[in-house]
Amino acid sequence: MDQSRIIYLVGRHLEKGLTAAEQAEFGQLLRDPESHDALLAAFDALAGDLDISVPPDASLLPILHTALASDRPPMQVASRRRWYWPAAAAAAVLAIVAGGYLWLSRPAETRLAHSRAEKHNILPGKEGAILTLADGSEVVLDSLGNGTIARQNGAQLVLANAQLSYQPAGTSAETVTYNTITTPRGRQFRVVLSDGTEVWLNAASSLRYPTVFGEGERQVEVKGEAYFEVAADTKRPFHVNVNKKADILVLGTHFNVNAYDNEKTIATTLMEGAVRVSATVSGKAAEVVLRPGQQARISAAADRITVKEHADVDNVIAWKNGLFNFEGADFADIMRQLERWYDIEVVYGKGIPDIEFEGQMTRDVPLNGLLTILSRSGIQFRLEGRKLIVQP
Repeated sequence: MDQSRIIYLVGRHLEKGLTAAEQAEFGQLLRDPESHDALLAAFDALAGDLDISVPPDASLLPILHTALASDRPPMQVASRRRWYWPAAAAAAVLAIVAGGYLWLSRPAETRLAHSRAEKHNILPGKEGAILTLADGSEVVLDSLGNGTIARQNGAQLVLANAQLSYQPAGTSAETVTYNTITTPRGRQFRVVLSDGTEVWLNAASSLRYPTVFGEGERQVEVKGEAYFEVAADTKRPFHVNVNKKADILVLGTHFNVNAYDNEKTIATTLMEGAVRVSATVSGKAAEVVLRPGQQARISAAADRITVKEHADVDNVIAWKNGLFNFEGADFADIMRQLERWYDIEVVYGKGIPDIEFEGQMTRDVPLNGLLTILSRSGIQFRLEGRKLIVQP
């Protein structure tokens, strides 16, 4: 197909102006791997017309393909941005941002620069975890195939499609035994507990839990970040101990807890049901009861607990849905997310850049592709092994 025709189709797609016949023609391009280079070139041509050129980079293909195939509306223009792009430029940026949009706030005179680090591209994280059994033995789950991997005190441990399930084995447990599932950096995982509660673990997190819950309260311990869908059982309240600093009591609900040691707060966000968050604050017991849409925040210094009304729950669980959440995040926040997902160390050459991002971006892309996009803010990146050096 003539390149000018491809450029026309890409432009019309971004404008949501394709006819039915053109949509079929465009869809054929997306399905044809031999057309991917031409699609990238078309994007470069469109971006060049807007003076926002992006260097050709094969690692951008997953983003480009997903975004172009998306039916999501174009990026919205935010009035508070200091670096203004017209609507057409925003649409072009959308072509390399899958599943959402990206806003940048930075003075317009900032120089655009980028170090692509092609020789050291780092792949995104994936499903995987380490299971530590009650006897201390470890099982690397992402090295195993589907099937029963162990039998413990009244439970059968079944691995299927990157999910570990605890299924009753027909015998009662005489003693309570605890397992721990840990996701290293660059891994995430899902586990179904013996009561049917489902837990999603983000990278660099852990969950300690009994192989089978007894007749009393259900208790687990979490570090890092996890999303819970707790099985309802009014006779057996569900407790989540968070970093040994807070306790979450639920009866049956969906919620997310972010409790990484290097974050500013322990944040519990409620999607459905009700939870009570308890902690020792300034030496005194304190607690709050959350309603859906609220978020409890306990400061790292444990000197206060606050409640945020109308939390953006979609952004909170973006990680669970395969996205980075950049909403209202400063540069250091973004880099901590990248450290955990790509298993890298971020080093600042001249201090932390004063820049704020908003929006969401796919996590299913090599690091180089993501840096290509972030570099549009004027930040330079250099990758040395697994060390990412930031140079504003």
